[in-house]
Amino acid sequence: MSDIEKDVEKPIEISSKVFDDGTIAEMVYDPKEGTTALITCGVMGEIETKQSFEHHGVVYKPHSPHKEILHSGVVLFPSEPIEYGSQTELVRDIQAFIHKYLSVSPFFEKIASYYALFSWIYDDFNELPYLRGLGDYGTGKSRLLQVVGSICYTPIFASGATTVSPIFRILNDYKGTLVLDEADFRFSDTTADIIKILNSGFMKGVPVIRSEANGKKSFDVKTFQVFGPKLIATRQLFKDTALESRMLTEDMNLNSPRGDVPFNIPDSFRDEALELRNKLLMFRLRNKGVSQLKPELENRDIEPRLNQIAVPLMSIIEDQELVAEIQSHIAEYNERIKTDRTLNYNYQILDAICALLDNGYFKPTIKQITDKFNEGLSYTETTTSKKMGYLISKILYLRTEKTRNGYVLCEDNKEKIEILRKRYGIDKNGVNIVNNENVSEDIPVVPF
Repeated sequence: MSDIEKDVEKPIEISSKVFDDGTIAEMVYDPKEGTTALITCGVMGEIETKQSFEHHGVVYKPHSPHKEILHSGVVLFPSEPIEYGSQTELVRDIQAFIHKYLSVSPFFEKIASYYALFSWIYDDFNELPYLRGLGDYGTGKSRLLQVVGSICYTPIFASGATTVSPIFRILNDYKGTLVLDEADFRFSDTTADIIKILNSGFMKGVPVIRSEANGKKSFDVKTFQVFGPKLIATRQLFKDTALESRMLTEDMNLNSPRGDVPFNIPDSFRDEALELRNKLLMFRLRNKGVSQLKPELENRDIEPRLNQIAVPLMSIIEDQELVAEIQSHIAEYNERIKTDRTLNYNYQILDAICALLDNGYFKPTIKQITDKFNEGLSYTETTTSKKMGYLISKILYLRTEKTRNGYVLCEDNKEKIEILRKRYGIDKNGVNIVNNENVSEDIPVVPF
């Protein structure tokens, strides 16, 4: 028998796998016995415990119980599937657990409860949000990670990692929930790698590509699948606004610790968390592949990215009052994004362009846009036509063309400007035909 044939017959270690025929295999770990096994759920719902599992000629087995990341608690698993009753009862148990050990706002307590539930069937969806605690030292961020993280799907506690390389591998191998204290990563290169994981990990099928040494004085290109739930604690907002928009955030600075929340986590906490993970395992076995995205929950008046993160989570929530509350929260956040945008150059330039278009300047010149932009500004705040032309083409990505009257805004920008207008929340002021001596004969004064 060749070495290749031997490798083919070697069992493959897995922590989780969903097969084409709908069969599910999930790894369990008994910390008291120090053993691992695979729980399989067939297409007819039959649940079995196995030390190895053969499917279409390939043998699968759980990861070894002797791995350091298991008995050190870096990665947590359930120990067996147990009954949980209805989804309503399960969510009630989750929320009671969070309420017992964590002090957060009532709204976020509900969100965190459903996020933990969502994490166990996250792979039914193509996009997902991240859950984030924002606050300074001593505001309860670490407690948030510990409590909510311990009941999420295969939580991977990466906060203590000295380098980021293991995180890529563990996420790829165990496909769980990354529990990350971002403030622990103080080095710029590490932070850059974490941002790569966060920017790629919210959407299915977007791996991170890295060069890995192969021991032969060269490098191999490898892909790491990092899609999955993320539970994060940070002291500050992310500078990347796109990344920031993927967060469901609790401002921990605003929370006062409740008197009934213990300062120290008791030993019973681990047993309670394990019992919930066991119930949630049964929830996954029964509901994986059942949940579907509900497009009717989309709000076309808000940012597409906000719909991307909110709709998957809302799709599994049975509490319609909470769904309405989330929709209201997301709408408020959308308005905040628009407000933030009004503080930058993009908004001010677009506002000047729209003001001219709405007043009949069909193809405004760069000089007219510059003059409109400079209205009301001090000398030190004004800009030149040359710089304005650069900003329009390089920042707003609008096309300009040269005429005998100088550069003007191209007519084919119409659709893009309408999209930007809606995105920045700039209303039309009404169209007034303007007779302006500066408007050239070959720039028709008609509505845009």
